[in-house]
Amino acid sequence: MEFSLSGSALKTFARSVTSLARIGNELVFQCSPSQLTLHTLNSSRSAYQSITFKPDFFDVFSVPGTQVKCSVLLKAICSVLRTPVASIDHLSVLLTDSDASKVQWTLDCFSGMSKAYWITCNVEPDIQHLSLDRRKLPSSFVVKPRDLNRLLANFQSTLQEITIIATQQSVLPPDAADQIGGKAVELRSYIDPTKENDSSLHTQLWIDPAEEFVQYNHSRDPVDITFGVKELKAFLSFCEVCEVDIHLYFDKAGEPILMAPKFGVDDSSYSNFDATLVLATMLVSQLNGGNSSEPPQAETCGAPGQQGSKGNTSEHPSNHTKIWSELSGSAAKDGNVAEDRQVFGERNQNTYEQSTVQRIGAMNISTDKNADGMPGYQEGYPLNFITC
Repeated sequence: MEFSLSGSALKTFARSVTSLARIGNELVFQCSPSQLTLHTLNSSRSAYQSITFKPDFFDVFSVPGTQVKCSVLLKAICSVLRTPVASIDHLSVLLTDSDASKVQWTLDCFSGMSKAYWITCNVEPDIQHLSLDRRKLPSSFVVKPRDLNRLLANFQSTLQEITIIATQQSVLPPDAADQIGGKAVELRSYIDPTKENDSSLHTQLWIDPAEEFVQYNHSRDPVDITFGVKELKAFLSFCEVCEVDIHLYFDKAGEPILMAPKFGVDDSSYSNFDATLVLATMLVSQLNGGNSSEPPQAETCGAPGQQGSKGNTSEHPSNHTKIWSELSGSAAKDGNVAEDRQVFGERNQNTYEQSTVQRIGAMNISTDKNADGMPGYQEGYPLNFITC
């Protein structure tokens, strides 16, 4: 296996490695004459990311035989790419044969300096593929990374999991006085109900998809999904630097959520690389006995209106987004908030009875040492992706 790249392709490749390093620790190379696929799986088996490059993405791309595969530590590759990309003329990667124990990485810099690295690899990696077809997920939306980052800025930076609630778009006007007219999507901070004396900030955002999203597709009963914020932000950063929108596909609580850039297989435009991030979601739905999707009576229609302690808020809030926050450790200021806290406490008690193993839904993956194709379209046996 041998490939080399330069210019904008080198920048994209370096960004891809950085994005993958924020998900897992080991990077698997699966190379065939038709494509190079990089994929990683996190230690808790709740996040899987793959990036596929076509041959014309590279300056040189050569694969002897039908397929070459190996795996290396992402930490080692990040050390190679610690050299500023702007100072690199060419990057070359060479695996001399299928049984070689090391992969050679060579950096040719504009200064005339050449740096060579030999990274130990495993030539018999555990190749895994997700049996998840994005075309079969019934709900989806497309959003610009800049806009989604602005919305996420309203939540605490320490938030680990977030809930998205999707409903059908209302026919009522957005300025309806007694309800959230037109705001069909809610973002809600998820706080672990098993934690005692929790003083985290609970934040809810009601969003008008027609104003905040590029595309919104949901024409069924309300559904919710709860997943990790860290992986979402990592993929957002990747899409933002690549200057593409992000497409999110989902079904319901307990089913995986899939994210992909809005290009390539998703539309008629041509792209020589594609990416996929799949995250496990919590089995317990926040719609069953959880907080009401309506704001407290004390809520005003202005944005952003914060109650309780100060949290992270966007400097440029949208006029089409309604925000409400409450510090869970503070005393209730009025009867409405106290009632909401009581309902939330009852939900916490019920959720606590659930086994810890049920927090994260299952993803289907297959272990296939001879697979050659886009990840995410292989049939296989189910394995539980669990975050303990």
